[in-house]
Amino acid sequence: MQPATVASDPATQQMSLRLQINLIITALVAVFVALLVWERIDDTRRSVREEIEGSSLVATQVLRRVSEAYGYGGLPAMVTFLQQLGRVRANDITLFDARGNTLYRSPPFTYKAGRSAPAWFSRIVEPPLNPVEIRIDAGRMVLRADPSRAALDGWDELSKMLVVAAVGFALVSALVYGLAGIALRPLTRVADALQRIGQGEYGVRVPLPRGAEARRISVAMNRMAQSVQDSVAATEAAAEARARLAESRRLTRIIQERIEHERRAIARELHDELGQQITAIKSMSLSIAQRTEPHDATSAQTARLVATTAAQMYDGVHRLISRLRPLPLDEAGLGEALVEMIAEWRARQPAIEFSLDASTLPAEIPEAVATAAYRIVQEAVTNAVRHSGGTRVAVSLAVAGAAIDVRVVDNGSGLPPDWTQRGRLGLAGLRERVLALAGELSFAPAQPHGVDLKVRLPLAASGWEEPRAAAIE
Repeated sequence: MQPATVASDPATQQMSLRLQINLIITALVAVFVALLVWERIDDTRRSVREEIEGSSLVATQVLRRVSEAYGYGGLPAMVTFLQQLGRVRANDITLFDARGNTLYRSPPFTYKAGRSAPAWFSRIVEPPLNPVEIRIDAGRMVLRADPSRAALDGWDELSKMLVVAAVGFALVSALVYGLAGIALRPLTRVADALQRIGQGEYGVRVPLPRGAEARRISVAMNRMAQSVQDSVAATEAAAEARARLAESRRLTRIIQERIEHERRAIARELHDELGQQITAIKSMSLSIAQRTEPHDATSAQTARLVATTAAQMYDGVHRLISRLRPLPLDEAGLGEALVEMIAEWRARQPAIEFSLDASTLPAEIPEAVATAAYRIVQEAVTNAVRHSGGTRVAVSLAVAGAAIDVRVVDNGSGLPPDWTQRGRLGLAGLRERVLALAGELSFAPAQPHGVDLKVRLPLAASGWEEPRAAAIE
């Protein structure tokens, strides 16, 4: 039996599981980091909004009061104030005259000059604020909130957190990957053991690790390996036993065929040689009796006694030939041989009613099957006559499909209680003869009492075909 091929490398499967565990934990860490980032962005957005709104409100109130105070000096006085004021955090101030000309614009910011937060981040955290316009004399002053510095501060803090999170993320991933490899090491041994079992090494076992779950898996693996080893050993033993049984039955069949061949040869020799010699002795004795009877009555009587003895010897030889190998079985077929057998039993046992139904048997039946069927009927009828004490014996044979069914039923006392024990050579020989031909044998109680013997023999001869109904008729 060839071992099953392993579908994939166990190491690959273990690495895949290791990566899956690592990916799961990494994904959870990534989700946690994403939540922290979003929380940080949301805090920055609220902080920027509060700062810009507060700064814009304060600047508006202050400039309104200043514009009222400097209103008498006109726009030049306001320009001087704004120049002295300089850059106001988070606000851009522009002063226009009545014609719309720009008189003053807040100088560029110097805090983190040249840098700005990414546009997408600015869109998230910067609040939408409308510019505020303050009328001064014949001009106007426009105040616009500028949250870019506050957004940039939030972005710098977020960037630092992302760097720390990325480093921590990499360290956690590497640590999880390493620990997963250590934790899954017992599974690697189990996978390796399974591969070796698949290659036919049924004696492999895995050592028991320290972990409770890994220990249970290893114990289950070792039990499974032991079960597989025991099962394979039992299967091999059963296969060997079946092979020996098949060989034994083949030898039994060969022996039976050889026995039948020798029986046929002996029966033919008895019929052709001894039968003719006995017939010659009988004929010569009768001739001597006829010649010596007028002048020697004693010799004539002795000659007739020899003739009578020769006739009895001929009858005995004829019965012996029938038991060794009935000649009709070779010359006329199974049906005629059974008819002759039942006729002899009727003559020898007139108190028993014998019946035979073999009218549907085809003329051509494989020799081995015909011989086995004849011997089965012979053994079954002999047992029924000698041991059952019944008054009826019914024999029937018929072809069903690719097999011949043999049935012998008597109304005797039935099978003895110990009929299955050793020593019942007749039944044992009957069973071996049936099994040698891959047949089926069964015993059942007959109604109201007796034995119902059923045998099915496959017609395994080469070229045999089931005869049609017309051919049987």
